[in-house]
Amino acid sequence: MRYAFVFPGGDPHTCAQLATEAEAAGWDGVFVPDSISIDTPGYPPAPAYDPWITLAAMAVATRRVRLGTMITPLPRRRAWKLAQEAVTLDHLASGRVILAAGLGAANDDAGFYKVGEAMHLRLRAELLDEGLDILAGLWKGRPFTFEGKHYRIQGMTLLPTPVQSPRIPVWVVGVWPRPLSMARASKWDGIVVQKSGGPGESLTPADIVALKAYCNARRSGDSSYDVVVEGQTPGSDLRAAAAATTPFAEAGATWWIESMWTPPNGPDEVLARLRKGPPDGRA
Repeated sequence: MRYAFVFPGGDPHTCAQLATEAEAAGWDGVFVPDSISIDTPGYPPAPAYDPWITLAAMAVATRRVRLGTMITPLPRRRAWKLAQEAVTLDHLASGRVILAAGLGAANDDAGFYKVGEAMHLRLRAELLDEGLDILAGLWKGRPFTFEGKHYRIQGMTLLPTPVQSPRIPVWVVGVWPRPLSMARASKWDGIVVQKSGGPGESLTPADIVALKAYCNARRSGDSSYDVVVEGQTPGSDLRAAAAATTPFAEAGATWWIESMWTPPNGPDEVLARLRKGPPDGRA
């Protein structure tokens, strides 16, 4: 299993510094949120910097770690513009980009509900599906035509193509065990796993075994398919941290994303956790 860190916030300079620290500490990837303005009850508004400019700063500062968003809300993006942004970053980073995409936190991000973006779940799902197909089509570098319910493209060629072949890896949020969500995620290069249910419902290793079997059945046992799990482990006790992540690795998860979404999670706290290293049992 590989281990990455999603920075909960920070300006491009800070995130670039954190990315170098992550690389030095042995992490395999670094991610940033993709939001406009998150309204979290009980917390003051937090600064939100453009993810692609921030990732560009991180790419220049690093040499090894994979880079990406966690996650890009594709229904409020123009897929052709996102395709160009991601390709540009892939060239800047010499082929280290991962694009994680989903429906978006429409009820939390003012970039949805305060500016008239699509809010209905079914409509956002349609926009996500079409947007993903457009990304894959444009990244081929050949004239691409698309006729969808919401988007139409007439013979557009996007150059250059990504450094990575056949394309930039695409991870899609999949809610286990919802069939439509899982069917969408299993079509791409990886799944960022969420679990259906109310408060208190948490993902288990048994869920990973089951959803891995679901995806394998649809992908003919494709061993390159990524299963991505988010969580938070204690940096103060890396043995306990490894004990928390190892069952997910044994169940078939391929990435663990360390996520410090709630305070205390400022730059100092993130830096302290980064320097402790990934919860891989090597410490």
